[in-house]
Amino acid sequence: MTTTPLRVGLIGAGRISDLHAIEYLQNPDARIVALCDSNTAQAHEKAQAWGIPGVAIDDDIDAFLARPEVDLVEILLPHHLHLPVALKAMAAGKIISLQKPMCLNMDEADRLVAAAEAHDRPVKIFENFIFYPPVMKARALIDAGAIGTPLSIRIKSNPARSATAWEVPAAANAWRQEKGHAGGGPLVFDDGHHKFALAWHFMGNPEEVHAFIGDCEGPGGIRFDAQSMVSFRFPGNRVGNLEIVYSPEMELMTQHYAQDDRVEITGTAGVIFINGGHGRLGVTPPVTLYREGALTTYDVPTGWEHSFIQSTRHYIHALKTGGAPVLTAAEGRQVLRFALAAEQSAREGRTIRLAG
Repeated sequence: MTTTPLRVGLIGAGRISDLHAIEYLQNPDARIVALCDSNTAQAHEKAQAWGIPGVAIDDDIDAFLARPEVDLVEILLPHHLHLPVALKAMAAGKIISLQKPMCLNMDEADRLVAAAEAHDRPVKIFENFIFYPPVMKARALIDAGAIGTPLSIRIKSNPARSATAWEVPAAANAWRQEKGHAGGGPLVFDDGHHKFALAWHFMGNPEEVHAFIGDCEGPGGIRFDAQSMVSFRFPGNRVGNLEIVYSPEMELMTQHYAQDDRVEITGTAGVIFINGGHGRLGVTPPVTLYREGALTTYDVPTGWEHSFIQSTRHYIHALKTGGAPVLTAAEGRQVLRFALAAEQSAREGRTIRLAG
């Protein structure tokens, strides 16, 4: 629990840092005091754009972590660097927010969970989709009994094209094509982490996972792990699936990734539809509830940036009040296990049964 503004340092000044920085820049209980990136010119550009030109900037992680003025470290690095940098940050006594996925494999995850549980300061695995306002509204409706007991979840992830999408740097695409750096494919494992987190958030831990993972050429010659289908079964005779379809000739509305995400949750008494994630297929209600023969729509913020704002706001509040982060390291491990089970199922051509 803290009573003074959190002093935040970001490791990694790439494109995604703009979204991570928003709440730290506007929340009176936090302020950004330092940036670390091997490209210091880019870090200076970010600091200038964010209106904090006087912050400390390092190109060396050890020097950055040695700064006593940094309380909380936001780690925004390629996946293979998550474990070593998080362990260094813990050794330096920092509060941690670690971008998903937490690690590349379960051995690394077990090491990180053990270190986090022994660490005397909070460790958060940063997952933003469960803080997307339409998702938060759907969860509130479900918790209030709007659809009865949830029985199934269907998640559709639809990469496409968009004239308004942000440009993905070549370097960001390059490391995501390397399994040793990324841990898995860009759609099923990397972006898929968000979707497995949604399934876990609404339905809990799965008992079984079965996946078919395809391969196709994406924009600029990169490889996409699509078309893909992942099916899962939860305790209590409940089921779900994640469908990933790349539509290269379909235009989307977006300011971020050229991708649309849709969720349908069916319960014993009704259905909830969540429309839009990174992008949108036209103008549709963010949340729709079907119950008792009637449709009710809910208008909530839909910009993808709001999911980052809400996730960071929740963590700042938890740190100020002594609450738990979401995701904890143990919860991040559960979601990672879900994603890795899909990769293993497709690789081995069999259903993966998960222990409790």
